[in-house]
Amino acid sequence: MLDCTPKEIKERSGGMINPAKTCQPIGAMYAALGIHNCMPHSHGSQGCCSYHRMHLTRHFRDPVMATTSSFTEGASVFGGGANLKTSIKNVFAIYNPDIMAVHTTCLSETIGDDIPSLIKSAEIPEGKLVIHANTPSYQGSHITGFSNMTKGMVSYLSEATTDVKKEQVNIIPGFVNPGDMREIKKMAQMMGAKFIMFPDTSGVLDSPMTGQFNMYPRGGARVEAIRDAGNSKLTLALGTYASADAAIQLERKCRVPSLTLKTPIGVKATDEFLMTLRQAFAREIPGELEEERGQLVDIMVDTHYHFYGKRVAIFGDPDIIIALTEFVTGLGMKPVYVLTGTPGGTIGGPQDIFEKEIKSILEQAGVQGKAKASGDLFQLHQWIKNEPVDLLMGNTYGKYIARAEDIPFVRVGFPILDRSVQTYLPITGYRGAMRLLEMISNALLDRVDRDAADEDFELVM
Repeated sequence: MLDCTPKEIKERSGGMINPAKTCQPIGAMYAALGIHNCMPHSHGSQGCCSYHRMHLTRHFRDPVMATTSSFTEGASVFGGGANLKTSIKNVFAIYNPDIMAVHTTCLSETIGDDIPSLIKSAEIPEGKLVIHANTPSYQGSHITGFSNMTKGMVSYLSEATTDVKKEQVNIIPGFVNPGDMREIKKMAQMMGAKFIMFPDTSGVLDSPMTGQFNMYPRGGARVEAIRDAGNSKLTLALGTYASADAAIQLERKCRVPSLTLKTPIGVKATDEFLMTLRQAFAREIPGELEEERGQLVDIMVDTHYHFYGKRVAIFGDPDIIIALTEFVTGLGMKPVYVLTGTPGGTIGGPQDIFEKEIKSILEQAGVQGKAKASGDLFQLHQWIKNEPVDLLMGNTYGKYIARAEDIPFVRVGFPILDRSVQTYLPITGYRGAMRLLEMISNALLDRVDRDAADEDFELVM
């Protein structure tokens, strides 16, 4: 057990202890699954692909299909070009996808395989497609990998084929669950906006049980739709880290204007998403959404005494955490520790973009707190030991801190490996915010009830 006892230490300049992230190929594989009839392909060893499939399968509780170049010692020395060409030929012959999405691993990146040249010289059946993204695990995180693969979709597929842009919007949802993608699409549909969402894992990783195995479920963004994204009037990137690079690439390639918004979690971020659609397409906010918003605000007022003044620590993926921090400050909570393991930001952006965003939210709320990008859970645990909090929010790996410090814990983000159903239920939109309120309130009240029971027991004794 690592020693996290309170003490003053110098800021670590290198090394991670319990990273608050995982590797790029996992995000790339998840993004690729958001294309209809797509087979993700891991250009590296079998072990890498197995780990990435396992991690996604444990979170989504759905079988994740992917293929691998199956590097051996020879490929590790002389390069994996022959492996990739053979893989492409075999995958189309055996599994018959419409498109393959190749992502690299540490090994192939270190060797320096020229993936674009290998794809051009491979035997690709007529009407089939192969795209790729470079995703070295020793840089960035799974969010970076998701961003790189989504950017690859734009680079390979999107085209501007009309002089006049269509009255449609591209929505790049970021690394969120299928339930969140469904909620975002539902809001756009209620607004009457024609949209193209990519990647879109709804209907892929939350597909129904039919009694028959289907390697390619009905969901996912169609290749034709991603291609047509170059003709849209506007692109909305929901999240700076996971979505902005692809939107910027689409703007450069096809001259589709882009706007980067927060992931629509909570009242303010959801309002911004809906108002942007309203202004871009001259649509009125439907009564059903106004009613949902009113219900959310009513719940916030009714339960404000559960949250007011509570100190909270939040960690996880940056786009989710930024929006979540804004939401909890609106509840009167104090997010005193906010940490992500993902470095960087937009193309050419500064390393501390996350910290600046969080500090701006905290300043507006009058909260004194710490924000850290490229952080780890050892550091978060030490902060909490030095000055405890009332609530911890983050992925499954936060349970060890919550257990050690006896803190109420709300599981949110990726991965969640010790609970189920969360991938079907959204945290985005007004409905998602209601669910978050329930989760936070129940976690805090369970602690109050437990403390009261302990006091009653002591009185009896």
